[in-house]
Amino acid sequence: MNKKIGFIGAGKMAQAMIEGILKTNQVAKENIIASAISDTTINKIQTTYRIAVTNDNKEVARFSDILFLAIKPDLHTKIIEEIKSVISQDVIIITIAAGVTLADIERDFGFKIKTVRTMPNTPSLVGEGMSAICPNDSISENEILEVERLFHTFSKTERMDEKLMDAIPAISGSSPAYVYMFIEALADGGVLQGIPRDKAYRLAAQAVLGAAKMVLETGSHPGVLKDNVCTPGGATIEAVSTLEKKQFRGSVLSAMESCTKKVKSLG
Repeated sequence: MNKKIGFIGAGKMAQAMIEGILKTNQVAKENIIASAISDTTINKIQTTYRIAVTNDNKEVARFSDILFLAIKPDLHTKIIEEIKSVISQDVIIITIAAGVTLADIERDFGFKIKTVRTMPNTPSLVGEGMSAICPNDSISENEILEVERLFHTFSKTERMDEKLMDAIPAISGSSPAYVYMFIEALADGGVLQGIPRDKAYRLAAQAVLGAAKMVLETGSHPGVLKDNVCTPGGATIEAVSTLEKKQFRGSVLSAMESCTKKVKSLG
């Protein structure tokens, strides 16, 4: 890809993106630049990825054809005010922040600009991310495909209507945290029965990974796959019965509702 890529903000998510882009040789190192406030972060990025780094957000904005705003939601207005006088109207702006809308970005720039609202997740760090993507109407189909190619270096993608974007953190952005809690709980249960801790984590994590792969690769309904494990009068249906009595599904739904409510408040 013959594009210059910039990152304002160089935290873990930005680093996952940079690593994915470089691993797949989508963009040459000399065509990537990142900015950060912390000299520690800048030194780490420079040492690890050998790309250009700076404390100057305007330098990144001037350089970029595709510009990632890899910053917290409450920093967008401030950063856009800082860079909008030096940015080309042909640049594609990508936000990865929860609750920040396409209208918010356009309002802060004060002029029509190509914008993509996205929501990646932390499994991008191991190349198994899931990213929702929502472009505005200023971007061509070819430009959207270019953005998706970048995201495919570290995640799968789904295009979403913007009215659904506030619901994405609950189902894929934040949900890895719920899964980690589930894995930890499974491991604790194994340890309670005498399984060594390291083995318990491996057994639990692989079971979750395998179950997810079954859903994705077989195309079967999760309920069907669950039924296939539950033999009549067996141990699995006994465990499922207990989970249902303890409102396992209801607790997950309530957590997701709380997450979505918080996302909307961030906007």
